[in-house]
Amino acid sequence: MKTFAFSLLAAAAALTTGMARADTVFTVSSWLPPTHTASMAQKEWCDLLEKNTAGKMKCNFLPRGVTGAPGTYDAIKNGLADISFTVHGYTPGRFVYTQMAELPFLGNTSEPLSIAYSRVAAKYPEFAGEHQGVKVLAFFTHGPGIVFNTKRPITKVDDLSGLKFRVGGGMVNEISKTLGMNVTLKPAPDSYELLSGGVMDGTLFPAESTESFKIDKIIRHATTFPGGLYNTSFVFMMNQGKYDKLTPEEKKAVDAISGETAARIFGRGWDKVDTRALALMQANGVVVTKAEAKFVADVKARTSALEQNWIKSAEAKGMKNPAKVLAEFRAETAKLEK
Repeated sequence: MKTFAFSLLAAAAALTTGMARADTVFTVSSWLPPTHTASMAQKEWCDLLEKNTAGKMKCNFLPRGVTGAPGTYDAIKNGLADISFTVHGYTPGRFVYTQMAELPFLGNTSEPLSIAYSRVAAKYPEFAGEHQGVKVLAFFTHGPGIVFNTKRPITKVDDLSGLKFRVGGGMVNEISKTLGMNVTLKPAPDSYELLSGGVMDGTLFPAESTESFKIDKIIRHATTFPGGLYNTSFVFMMNQGKYDKLTPEEKKAVDAISGETAARIFGRGWDKVDTRALALMQANGVVVTKAEAKFVADVKARTSALEQNWIKSAEAKGMKNPAKVLAEFRAETAKLEK
C-alpha cells in the first residue's frame, strides 16, 4: 500500500515538475478523435501559444471530450473545460448570425472561407455578441458540403427523394428540406453506425469526414457542387471566466493568435485532409459526380429563399443591413480564392 501511495506521489510530482514553467494551463476538450483535423488544429493553436509565451501558457488535453458535440458550448460556458470548438447547428435556434456561413455555394475551400468569415465577424460585433459566456477565439468552416450515399448516383433533385440522409443540423437541415430530402439530425460521429447498419442511406459531409469517420469504404456515390451544397459554421472558444482572469500580457498572447490566425490554422488543415480524402474515395471506387449546370440551377432556385429568410431573421435579432454583411462575406471569400 505504501509503495502504491509513493508511486502516486511520484507521478504527481513528475506532472507538477513538467508543468512548473507554465504560469497558466488551459484544459482543452474535443468531441472528435485526436487525429481529426479540427482536434489537430486545436493542438496546433495551443502549441503556437506555448511557443509564443516561452512555455508560460500551456494546454492540457483531456483524453476524451467532457461531453458530446451538442453539449460542448455549454460545457465551455460552464467551465467543465477551458477551450474547445463546436458546431453552431448542433444547438438549433440558438445562433442566427452564424448561419450566414452555412448558405449554399459560398466557397470551394475551407481556408479562404474561414479567413473571410473571421474578417467579417471581427468587423461586426454581433457575431461574437451571440456567444454569451464564452470568449470567441475564432470562427471557421469546413470544406464544401457534398452529398454521399450508398445506393445510387445523384444527378438531379428528384434523385434525392426516397433516400434517408443524416445531417448535422443548422442551415444544412433547411437546405435539405427545400430539396425534399428525408433527413435525420445526428452528430457526425454517429455516421458510421447509421450507414453501416443501413439505418441511413447517405449523409451530407465535406470530403474530409469520409476518412475521419471511416465511411469511405461504405459510401458508393458522391455528388459535388461548385462552392459546396452547404457549409458548417464552427466556433473555437474559451471559457469567458478563464479569459477574464488572464493577465493583460496573457490576454495579448491569446488575442494575437485568435481571429484570422486561428481560422487559417483550422481552414488550412481541413483543406489538406479534404484533398487526401477525395483521392482515397476514388481509390476505394466511390463514383464522384460533379453536379451539372441544370442540377445546380434547380438547387439554387429551390434554396434561394433561404438567403432572404436569413436576412429577415438577422434583422429581427438586431443586425443592421445583414444583406450588406453577406455581400461583404461573399466578396471577401471570392477575393481570397483567387
